[in-house]
Order: sequence, then C-alpha cells, then structure tokens
Amino acid sequence: MAATPTPATAESSHCIAVAYSAGRDSTALLHATALAAAGQGVQVVALHVHHGLSPHADDWLAHAQAQCTRWAQQGLPLRLLTHRLTERPPAGDSIEAWARQARYRALRHMAIEAGAHIVLLAHHQRDQAETLLLQALRGAGVAGLAGMPREVERDGITWLRPWLSHPREAIEAYVRRHRLRYVDDDSNEDARFARNRLRLRVWPALSQAFPQAEASLADAATWAGEALACLAELALMDMALVSTEAGLNIKSWRGLSEARQTQVLRAWLKAVSGRSAAASLVQRLAHELPGTGPAQWELPGGVLRRHRGRLLFTADAPVPVVDAARQSSLRILRAGRFAPAGWGGELVATRVKEGGVPLAWLAHLELRPREGGEQFQAGIGRPARSLKKQYQDVGIPDWERKGPLVYSGGQLVFVPGLGVDARVLALPGQPQLILHWRSG
Repeated sequence: MAATPTPATAESSHCIAVAYSAGRDSTALLHATALAAAGQGVQVVALHVHHGLSPHADDWLAHAQAQCTRWAQQGLPLRLLTHRLTERPPAGDSIEAWARQARYRALRHMAIEAGAHIVLLAHHQRDQAETLLLQALRGAGVAGLAGMPREVERDGITWLRPWLSHPREAIEAYVRRHRLRYVDDDSNEDARFARNRLRLRVWPALSQAFPQAEASLADAATWAGEALACLAELALMDMALVSTEAGLNIKSWRGLSEARQTQVLRAWLKAVSGRSAAASLVQRLAHELPGTGPAQWELPGGVLRRHRGRLLFTADAPVPVVDAARQSSLRILRAGRFAPAGWGGELVATRVKEGGVPLAWLAHLELRPREGGEQFQAGIGRPARSLKKQYQDVGIPDWERKGPLVYSGGQLVFVPGLGVDARVLALPGQPQLILHWRSG
C-alpha cells in the first residue's frame, strides 16, 4: 500500500460523499478524499448520522462539525451534512441490524440531497476478515462468505469501499502522520454485540496463532465474491430457459442439475418478490415442486402457487381501507395509470396503433364487479361466451381474475386477465388505447 491511502478517483464525479462517523477510519478516509479533490473542482460532502443511541452522540456531532469547519477553512473543498435519527429499534430487534439499516437510509437521503451519486465507506481489510468469520459462524452460504463488496449500486447510489484491501495498520499510520483527531465509540467495547466479541476476545488469539489471518480471510472473501458472481451469471442463463412472464416452467426446471435447480429457484424468487427467500423455503420448494396438482406456499409479500405445470407468484394486495366504497366510474382521456378507489389495483392505458379501444369509448366508463352471466368475445368472428369458460380456456386461475369489469354505454369493454372485448376494437387509424389491469 502507498504511504497515503488513495480513495476513488475524484474526477469520477463533481460531488463525492463520504460516510463520516468521526471515528478513526472514516476520519482518515474523509481527509484523504478532501486532499485528493483539492484543486480538481470536486466537492466532498461528509455525511454524519446521529443515531441517538449513545450519551456521547451530541459530542461526536460537535466534533464532526468543528473538524469539517477547520478543514474547510484550511482550503479543503469540504462541507458537512448531518441527519438525526428520531425513531428507535422495535423491542426484540437487533440493535446492530436496526442501526445499520437506518444509517444506510439516512446516508442515501443525504447523498441525494447533496447531489452525490457516489458514497465512500471506510471499511478496510480487517473489517472484511471479521465479516467473513461472522458469516461463517452463522452458517452463511456463498453470498455471506463473499463479505462486503468493494463496489455496489443500490437505489441510485454507488457505494464504494476504496480501502477494503488495505490493512488497518496502514490507516492507523495515516492518522498518525497527519495528526488527525477522531472520536472513540464506547459501544465498541460492548461484548453484547457479536462483532465486538469477535474483535475483543477471538481476534487477538487468532492473529497471534495465524499472523496472516487478516489478509488470508479477506482473500477468501474475494474468491467467494468471484464465485458468487459466476453463480449469478449462471442463474440468469438458466432463468432464460425455465421462466417467462407466465411463471417458472417446472418441467424445464427439473431438467437442470439439483444444484442449478436450487440456484435458479433462489434467483427467480428474488426477481418476482423483490426480496431474498429464506433458505428453508428454497429447500422446501426444491423438494415439493415436482409434485402434481395445485399447491401453494406462503412467503413474505405474497403467495406462490403451482398451477398447470408452472410456479406462479402473486403479490399481496394492499390492505383495503375499512368501509371504502368502490369507485364506480372513470374517465380515461390519455395514456397513463389510473387507480380507482377500492379495487386494489390500477388500470394501465397504453397508446397503440391496433388492437385497442377507441379513445372516445373511454371518456365515460363504468366499473362493476362480476355478477355472473357476463359474455365476452375473445376475437373477431368468435362467439361471445361466459367469462367462466373464457377464463378456463386460457388457463387463468381464480386468484388472477381480480379487478373491475369495465363498461362503456352498457357494453363490456375490458376484462382483467382476458383483455379487450373484440366487439369494441378500434378501426385502423382511430386514436386508441389498450388496457391492462395490475393488482396492487
């Protein structure tokens, strides 16, 4: 490592943010970043989160304000943004996990406010080694053993850890050389927290017995990260083979090896639900999916169903407002999204050149629930048939038949899951929109 640790290249953005707790590591990173940015037309923004968990939090904030003011007066292109957390962790929740999640939300909010798309984090090689050990002790898979990524983009912000391969001793040397003042977090001595127990009780003995432990464990996390990236690429290729908008094809999925079945199933569940599935659910699905007949499995945010050889995900509908009356009329004058009250979803209107409803038909719409006996014509020249038979013909299950029937002048115009009634299709050249119902 060079004598002066170098953060990400300053020219990469006109504004770079640094997560600044006022502790040793973040103080060093903030100082090095401001030095690198000086004279390059780059503004550095220090982001400080006041957690309110320590009686010293106000003192740390005052230190951060004084230090940033002093450095700015010395000519460094630096300013400080702060955020004070007002909420508290729910009873029984991990304080560590709550504080980490709340901190990252606050950092993202401040970075966006500052106009910064890059946030630098001061994690170093020892932090990475500790993370791998903690994850291994928790029985984590490859994703956990990969530790912290050097770079990751999330919610419009790129999070960078430029010192992840640098040993802690190099940062300590930087602090001494520049005579930097920083605060000590007394919670780092609290053995209730797993990372502190590892750092205080295990690490001294480990490093004494294995002097290269820090570098070796950090290297192991790097290899795990590369393996994870390869697995993710393989899962994407397998996803293209076994899944479509209609769901996951179970027969195609069973044609993969057992390991690839598990991997692509985990990737598909995350893609459709927006969150990582519990290992226990993935294992259960891997065992039960090959069965026959309808079946369903609950997961946070929705429900999984096996239907006609496919695995489908249906998101939970939003909790309806008590006694909310369903909206019975709607005006659509242009393309867009329209969420009628009480129906638990939205109508999406998209401009098309053919296959749509004449714009004039959409100015005065009626929204009705199914009552039985409705007739729908699925195509020009085809007979009108009951909704039940139409749904059965195209294999739309009961849970996907939600939403209002849309009428205009007493004529059925649109049915969720089936589409536009052929009797109201627009002529070529007419302004027209296609409708689609999206459940909440």
